[in-house]
Amino acid sequence: MTTDTDTTRAVVRAFLDRFAEGSAERLAELFAEPVDWQIAPNPAVPWIKPRRTRADVAAHYADIAAHTVPEHATAVVDAVVVDGAEAMVAGRLGGTVRATRRPFHSPFALRITVDGAGLISRMCVYEDSLAIADACGADVSDSFKTAGGAAA
Repeated sequence: MTTDTDTTRAVVRAFLDRFAEGSAERLAELFAEPVDWQIAPNPAVPWIKPRRTRADVAAHYADIAAHTVPEHATAVVDAVVVDGAEAMVAGRLGGTVRATRRPFHSPFALRITVDGAGLISRMCVYEDSLAIADACGADVSDSFKTAGGAAA
């Protein structure tokens, strides 16, 4: 009999494999409807928008592909921790924004919740949104000051 942890681990493995394949539609098949999609709003980044449906999830990954240079994309998974229906994936990502030709690099963490049907019901994305917005051409110096830092 498969335990919740085993099911979650298999779904996370499928998610990472499909992400590596680059198929937005195949990735979206792993998500429940509706999905609780959580990522900090960032109007400077064209692929960061509210998402609720499988079609929205597919659009997210298609938007990333449309707005970045595919051959510059990097993603390295450093750790996967699974406990029951919950998983945390941590690593590093990078790429180049197509419109600006500016690179970005960021640590990332994903909190993934898998429901009883074996689908991803929640995805929380944590990344360096300031670095990504900067690569998209946003003036982030004011944002940095507001966040309590000092502009270089």
